[in-house]
Amino acid sequence: MNTQTEKTGEIFGRDPDWWRGAVIYQIYPRSYQDSNGDGIGDIAGIVSRLDYIASLGVDAIWLSPFFTSPMQDFGYDVADYRDVDPMFGTLADFDLLVEEAEKRGLRILIDLVLSHTSDLHPWFKESRGSRDNARADWYVWTESKPDGTPPNNWLSVFGGSAWEWDTGRCQYYLHNFLASQPDLNFHNPAVQDAVLDVARFWLQRGVGGFRLDTVNFYFHDKELRDNPAAPPGTEVSTVPKSNPYARQLHLYDKSRPENLKFLERLRAVMDEFPAITSVGELGTDNDVYALTAAYTEEDKRLHMAYSFDLLGPNNTAGHVRSAAAAMNEGIGSGWPSWALSNHDFARVVSRWGHQAEAERFAPLALALVGCLRGSPCIYEGEELGLTEADVPYERLQDPYGKRFWPAFKGRDGCRTPMPWTSQGPNAGFTAGEPWLPVPSDHLARSVAAQDGKPGSVLERARTFINWRKHQTALQKGGMRFLDVPEPLIAFERSHGNESVLVVLNLGAEPASAEIAGLPAATALEGHGFAGARVKDGSLTLPGFGAWFGRME
Repeated sequence: MNTQTEKTGEIFGRDPDWWRGAVIYQIYPRSYQDSNGDGIGDIAGIVSRLDYIASLGVDAIWLSPFFTSPMQDFGYDVADYRDVDPMFGTLADFDLLVEEAEKRGLRILIDLVLSHTSDLHPWFKESRGSRDNARADWYVWTESKPDGTPPNNWLSVFGGSAWEWDTGRCQYYLHNFLASQPDLNFHNPAVQDAVLDVARFWLQRGVGGFRLDTVNFYFHDKELRDNPAAPPGTEVSTVPKSNPYARQLHLYDKSRPENLKFLERLRAVMDEFPAITSVGELGTDNDVYALTAAYTEEDKRLHMAYSFDLLGPNNTAGHVRSAAAAMNEGIGSGWPSWALSNHDFARVVSRWGHQAEAERFAPLALALVGCLRGSPCIYEGEELGLTEADVPYERLQDPYGKRFWPAFKGRDGCRTPMPWTSQGPNAGFTAGEPWLPVPSDHLARSVAAQDGKPGSVLERARTFINWRKHQTALQKGGMRFLDVPEPLIAFERSHGNESVLVVLNLGAEPASAEIAGLPAATALEGHGFAGARVKDGSLTLPGFGAWFGRME
């Protein structure tokens, strides 16, 4: 173990269970804070904002990719796993980030993209050079059909065939995303060894763990069998309806059983270091709960994983209850993570149709994700109540959006720069021209506009997250739902001798219900929600209100 790792253990202690119920704050580096005026956020900018992040009461920062990359998919196309792209800074900047975060009690989780690389990665350059070089089978290469067409019907998430013809090798290679993102061949043990060494490299630099991008995409079916068609009416939460990817059941291009053995190897590497965690992105609509249970089997594979259940447009209390209950019942010994927004999906305030009432709805959304059984991920700007931006086509950066415009406008609307001040067109993000425009309506929701203002989304977010730190049941407890009518959702979280009753109103208007156990509960204070009325076993909540009670 190196000095950095030993220091991390000293500062944080060696509690291997710290992540269970921890609040994770996602930062998209390009859009957080620019320190040098080039219009692109960077690591030094993040360091300058660590006091703000710590004030939120979160436990860890999930840092989206900052590795060397041609940025065809904005860092999710890695050209060098062991270095920082110059636009974001240097390895020394990253080491300083880890050190300064630790001083504030924050762990850094980095986003590892292992399923594929950039086509500019040296591994791929060598692999495509010939059919018999040392890395010839480090990627998924195959012959065409006799008529020259691709070997099967697999589709890319970003549109079109998942196979790209290479004129040098006269073979097809697999890419589940952009053609410039070739998939690694995890059936090759040398590939597994190489990416495990990448994980070890960053663990030795003191990271607290990993968010694992597309974690169920690592292996493909060696027989290259066609995917079957999805049954008519199948709802796919991971892609827009305009994308033909939704018309297949993805049985053979991802979520293959071989993946579980590799995840055990990855877990063994993580277990070489103290108090490390991992959260996997499970992009699937095929038996997601069984898959999550398998991927997060306790002490065996990932520490936790999140699905896309709450990242779609369905905002009813019944849907939230159904998704959370199914996860709780199906996950076995595993542990879930929950998110309402991230860098790939429209911001929840807009996606759930509450942009006109963001100031009321946003605190309730944070309470919801913070009270479900699991570890909540909060995306930068959720603590401000930011709405989805409408980025004009001429300013669009996302290749996914360019491909499916106008039916799907891509992901740029949730990636616009963080508004720090209400002055000027760039909201304190940069002194230069920002890589994406800052929406004018975000200025009124800037950090400066809300900081210290009682009742603001930001201050209510701080209040709730810091209050939650003292509620062990909300962090680590089990979960039992109670029957209440729409738009209410009610459940009890219990851990040891502590039980907390949670009632949330997902609607904009006041709502009432009689709730079992309510007369025996003592109202909790200090969480930032007011206006609830309790009388004769009935609870009335204001629109987007919440009530918490200690169960006797």
